[in-house]
Amino acid sequence: MTQRHPARLHVLLAREAKVGVVLRRGPSKSVCSVSWNRRTDEFKAAQWLRGRIYERRSDISADGRFLIYFAMNGRWGSETQGSWTAVSKVPWLKAIVLLSKGDCWHGGGLFTSEREYWLNDGYGHRVLKDVAMPRRDNNYRPKGNYGGECLGVYFVRLQRDGWVLKPSVSEVDLTIFEKPLSHGWILRKYAHAQTGAPPGKGCYWDEHELEHSASGNRMDGAMWEWADCDGKKLVWAEGGCLFRATVKASGLGDQKLLKDFNEMKFEALPAPY
Repeated sequence: MTQRHPARLHVLLAREAKVGVVLRRGPSKSVCSVSWNRRTDEFKAAQWLRGRIYERRSDISADGRFLIYFAMNGRWGSETQGSWTAVSKVPWLKAIVLLSKGDCWHGGGLFTSEREYWLNDGYGHRVLKDVAMPRRDNNYRPKGNYGGECLGVYFVRLQRDGWVLKPSVSEVDLTIFEKPLSHGWILRKYAHAQTGAPPGKGCYWDEHELEHSASGNRMDGAMWEWADCDGKKLVWAEGGCLFRATVKASGLGDQKLLKDFNEMKFEALPAPY
């Protein structure tokens, strides 16, 4: 019998608006964008895609209006050549900017302002659809070179959003980031990049832990596939569910299940534009 794994979640948080997009994956070739109103904790399925969205090459604009992502459906003879970068209106996937790619090198990008984006290009993108705004930022150059795939976007996004890259560790294919929380706690992200990953993981996967800077006390977050701070609270994804907790001096309190995404099924949902 085939083992069923929980839905895989990755969340994009707008920095200047109480808006989020949850990219919910599962089965492996189905993904849904889900809107998250972070004021009311209301979630709503936006659109499904039969294919793969590379969440680590994706970004949300600071004001929460636009989404950029890289996707692949393997239809190499189609207009998009089987893979593409798109800019859409949050939380939808329907492209207002569409660039065909034809392979899975590079792709995706980052917002450099509310109305400009950097394209992780390399080579091969072909414009199929474009708009005046948001427009491509041809002057931006990321700080640091982490390769042309997911990490070349993801690691830059993490550092832009307040994560601190720590010195290299001895373990191969492991990169550590930290973000300070309240009451002396530090959120640590272990970003893995490996072939032969554990079951249910892709070649890029994360785990986390909390450590108190003064006492050295630690809290295990090995099962948290995504985690970040939302204001002064901690939010994380585990087992296909999204959680939030208050960070206290003694640890985490008032833990709350925000949404269980596991039972979602594919549904054809049109964008309203």
